[in-house]
Order: sequence, then C-alpha cells, then structure tokens
Amino acid sequence: MKIGMFDVNKVNNIIFDCDGVILNSNQLKTKAYYKATFPSYGHELASSLTTYLAKNTGKPRDHFFDYFLRNIVPSDISGPGLKELVSEVTKEIYKGLMECEVSPCLFELREKTPDTKWFLVSGGVEKELRDVFRNRSLFDLFDGGIYGGPMTKDEILSSLINKNHIKFPALSIGDSQYDYEVASRAKLDFLFVSGWSEFKDWRNYCNSNKILSINSLCNLL
Repeated sequence: MKIGMFDVNKVNNIIFDCDGVILNSNQLKTKAYYKATFPSYGHELASSLTTYLAKNTGKPRDHFFDYFLRNIVPSDISGPGLKELVSEVTKEIYKGLMECEVSPCLFELREKTPDTKWFLVSGGVEKELRDVFRNRSLFDLFDGGIYGGPMTKDEILSSLINKNHIKFPALSIGDSQYDYEVASRAKLDFLFVSGWSEFKDWRNYCNSNKILSINSLCNLL
C-alpha cells in the first residue's frame, strides 16, 4: 500500500518498534515506572519520571532510572537504587507485556509483505522481548530478528547495517520523537504510528518534520 508517495511494498526491510506499534504497551509501562517509584519517592517525583518517559520512549530502563536518580530526585531524599528499581519495573512490565493488546492487523500485514524481512528493534530488554514474543506466538513473524537492550537502538541498527543484515531501502516504524531521531541517524525512511503513542505533540512534530503518519498498522493493508 502507498502512504503518500511512499510504497511500503517496495522496501526490502521493515524495522518495527515494539511499544505503541506492535503492542499496546506504552500505558502499562508508564504505570509500571510509576508503581516502582511511588512507594519510596512519592507522587510528584514519580509523576516527573513518567512525564520524562513519555517524551523519551524507546530508551533502556537503566537510562530512565539513572536520569530519575540524578536529575529528578533531590539529593536529600534516599530510597531504592538503580538496580532495585530496574528489577521492580521489569517484573511489572513482563506481566503487562504478556497480557496487552497486539496490533490486530499484524498477521495480515505479514502475509501482505512476504518478500520483506521484518526486524523488531526496541528499547526493551532483548531476552524478555524474545520470551514474550515466543509465548505469544509472534516470534516467527520477525525473520530478521528481535533486538533490544542492553544495546541502544542506535547501537543495534548500526550493527545490523554494518553487517549488511539490513538492506536498503528500509523503513522504520515507530511512535516517538526518539524513534524518528534514531531512524534518521541510521538513514532509514520513517513512518509514525499515532494510535497508541504517548507523544502528545506528535501531529505538530510530524508536520514540522514532514513525517508521514498513520493511526495503526491496519492503515498499511
């Protein structure tokens, strides 16, 4: 299908983000971060973390809690450290990923793009993602592989491109400003998915940067 002047059937590879694109998991992750920090740090600080999270989705968990402890939590307040917070949020997120909604058009889109190699590149933990996708019968859709932390998205894409695993033209599909910035650095075409995004100013951002957008993957059928 053509989106604007872009024909998704003519790309060699599609690189999908997970949260907000494949899975309706942005909100559950926001709640998990809040739940991990609220008991020790209170509503105001926990809310500041989730605000930062919404603007920077796609980055590793260590990044968010490191930022939280260094830049949000006042120096005179003590509480759980980075490892403890990451452990707590990981348990909450795994449970949510096993239960959240999957894009209803994912399998049909796979059938419509039989010659296109699919990759999943996420800010989530790679081992956890692969386990969730196996248990939810999604693993085999991504014949290019499923990739995540501890490597960053920039590092993952750089590695895949340098090893010639990603063949151009290639399309990145994401739901955040960060996803677009990563795709741009990797010289990938980019498509923004708005339906489950937590990026409140996405419309103005896409217009300003001439980014094509769709509501969901169903618009690609």
